[in-house]
Amino acid sequence: MSRILLGVSGGIAAYKAVEFVRLATKAGHGVRVLMSANASRFIGAATFEGITGAPVLTSEFDPDPTGGTFPGEKRPDHDPISHLEIVGNADCFLVAPASAGTLAKLAGGFADSMLTTGFIACTAPRLVAPAMNDKMYRDPAVVANVETLRSRGVMICEPNSGDLASRGEYGVGRMQEPEELLAVVESALPRPTGSWDGMNVLVSAGGTREPLDAVRFLGNRSSGKMGVALAEEALRRGASVTLVAANVALEVAPGIERVDVETTAQMSDALTERFDATDVLLMAAAPADFTPSGDPASGKLSRDEGSRGLELEPTSDILAGLAARRRESQTLIGFAAEVGDGIERARQKLSRKRVDAIVFNDVSRPEIGFDSAENEVLILDSEGETLVPRASKASVASAVLDRVDQIRSRPSGSPFGPEHFRSH
Repeated sequence: MSRILLGVSGGIAAYKAVEFVRLATKAGHGVRVLMSANASRFIGAATFEGITGAPVLTSEFDPDPTGGTFPGEKRPDHDPISHLEIVGNADCFLVAPASAGTLAKLAGGFADSMLTTGFIACTAPRLVAPAMNDKMYRDPAVVANVETLRSRGVMICEPNSGDLASRGEYGVGRMQEPEELLAVVESALPRPTGSWDGMNVLVSAGGTREPLDAVRFLGNRSSGKMGVALAEEALRRGASVTLVAANVALEVAPGIERVDVETTAQMSDALTERFDATDVLLMAAAPADFTPSGDPASGKLSRDEGSRGLELEPTSDILAGLAARRRESQTLIGFAAEVGDGIERARQKLSRKRVDAIVFNDVSRPEIGFDSAENEVLILDSEGETLVPRASKASVASAVLDRVDQIRSRPSGSPFGPEHFRSH
């Protein structure tokens, strides 16, 4: 994922910067933090270090023990100039909170701290998130400083209106919430090589539910986190993304078209309706394999009625059905959530369902199972099998889409010949 440099200046909103770092790290980004001297009056460096796993820098005169690298990167074999090296490695630089004093220094080109020196030296996208009392934010000097930064290409994360730090005060100047800031930062990050501009991506997520009566259902424990991560990564790469979400309680990034469904039949209808216009299908959902025979009871079944048998019938195989009507330019990726040693079943599914790749993971492992924040997968396609080691689901999503890029760039396109396709 990307490398985010966060500058924290002095202000009560510094507590939100902690949550931003947690969210960004959870999303798979590498994060480093620079702090002004006043920032330490509100939050300790140890808090950021504990979350990022990297030292916090406060002075341009102090050496960086990591040599300007981000978490997971190899340290250079020399001692570079800290404020130049760390910003040179960053994919973007966010200052949050940006106090009135820090805004004045940044607009004036002052270089009197690690934060301000690094900001001037940074050629990556730069963002500031102002946070202060509304009277301060409306002052002509602050307004002018914000406009100066904007005119230089700095992205302004406009503050919200709301309760302010001073008791009983309300107005504009409240720093954006951490999840809002992360969405803005991710939109500003450079897109990976092989942008997906102009591509239509269809993603399924979550687990379908088959009703037994008006209250109960047959279902599974899929949270939809992997599918949401795939949809958001495709969006970040520039694609137009539609997410068909089965009973998913998660928020998704703005810009993703979301279609909520409950049953396997509803998911099948939603995917089929949109499939012909799709370039890439990522079938990460866990549709139910069986549904109760007949219509569900209109009321709630009672134990007083005694035990009763439950007859099941198979649901339609959504992925196989879509693959049977695919055109040659489409790429279809299936997912196989198995328990234990199910790799051979995943291999058989790759051939049987006529898809370009199968992403296998073992959901019996609690650290990568349903509803976990991490995953570890084996990607199987016609040219072999590749292990994606345990990482955040955002990082795994990035690896899966990298494999889609490789599949689509092959001269033969799909592993299936033209005789397997129907033209549309």
